[in-house]
Amino acid sequence: MKNNLKETVVTVCLIAIAILLLNPFHFWMPDMMVMCMLAVALVLFGVFASFILREQTIDERDDVHKTLAGRNAFLAGSSVLMIGIVVQGYSHRVDPWLVIALIIMILVKIITRLWSDKNL
Repeated sequence: MKNNLKETVVTVCLIAIAILLLNPFHFWMPDMMVMCMLAVALVLFGVFASFILREQTIDERDDVHKTLAGRNAFLAGSSVLMIGIVVQGYSHRVDPWLVIALIIMILVKIITRLWSDKNL
């Protein structure tokens, strides 16, 4: 993301909504408020994803930065999922969504790598 104000605002709003959905201070429970926040989070994520999909690389350095960001994001996301699986494993209640998300991340990483090695 190249110092674009719209992208920064959308990213900050998406992070704020995600944190508020965790309800860290336990100050809301109304279903309507949560549903509205979920809708806003979904829209913000769609806008954020469109920024990522529209990214263009200008030169090799841009391509390296984009690749490094993707690699770091994958490692961070998969690490958080693994920590969640391990922590929940100790309580013998592993949430299937954690496992499914990790499997999908790994499969997409492998399939994308195989496709790019073959076609690019």
